[in-house]
Amino acid sequence: TMQSSGHRFRDVEHHPLLADNESYDSSSSSSEADMAERVWFIKDGCGMVCAIMTWLLVVYADFVVTFVMLLPSKDFWYSVINGVLFNCLAVLALSSHLRTMLTDPGAVPKGNATKEYMDNLQLKPGEVIYKCPKCCSIKPERAHHCSICKRCIRKMDHHCPWVNNCVGEKNQRFFVLFTMYIALISAHALVLCGFQFFSCVRGQWTECSDFSPPVTVILMIFLCLEGFLFLTFTAVMFGTQIHSICNDETEIERLKSEKPTWERRLRWEGMKSVFGGQPSLLWINPFAGFRIRRLLRGKKGGPEFAV
Repeated sequence: TMQSSGHRFRDVEHHPLLADNESYDSSSSSSEADMAERVWFIKDGCGMVCAIMTWLLVVYADFVVTFVMLLPSKDFWYSVINGVLFNCLAVLALSSHLRTMLTDPGAVPKGNATKEYMDNLQLKPGEVIYKCPKCCSIKPERAHHCSICKRCIRKMDHHCPWVNNCVGEKNQRFFVLFTMYIALISAHALVLCGFQFFSCVRGQWTECSDFSPPVTVILMIFLCLEGFLFLTFTAVMFGTQIHSICNDETEIERLKSEKPTWERRLRWEGMKSVFGGQPSLLWINPFAGFRIRRLLRGKKGGPEFAV
């Protein structure tokens, strides 16, 4: 701890504050308003592979449902209703995945631990602030450093490789929608598999699919395994996220058993703070708040990708 400008500065790992004559990479530091106008993307090999696998698995499920189960069906309305429902859920799931992956989770600007920046904070004398020694940023309350994103993230819940991003203050809603829609599409696929097996067995595997019986069985078995695993995983994750939001506590804070120094929101207030405003259909709409012009800002204000 050291004295600086009438307030106390505490470094997490006891590193000294950046002095006035020290410099840092100004290109990595930008205002929050500027960051909000750029596309966020984490260049992590494992995360990108997991994200691509997520898309491929959803596409595989859509292929089996559409071309193995529904199109060969003689019941026109059964095929239409289930086809539209399944594909709508798939679009919503993948859209939620994209919004989670490409949304800034609440990153603190790098290298803002300077005397000038802290003077602008108008801190009270004796007030303690914290600096992250890894990204040289002033850590807000409830922020944690992510070693993969290499940034401090506000209200960081966890880093999820399946969305190649941290789940934090600004993208938690999209992550919750992603887990919800994947759980729904997995449950729908399992139900359709059950009906298809029953139909094929009753018809002695004649005309129940355009594929041969062995190929049909193999495709449906893989879909059942995929649906069961993803339903279990995403349903548990969805419940965990809702529980954390209602308790106003992130997964990191729960695992570390951190005592809350903030005033916890009531359960309903926590939901409204994450999903935005009063309950409405916008809560389950991953397209809400999306502006295509943000993707074009990179032509004037630096690189298109924030990370």
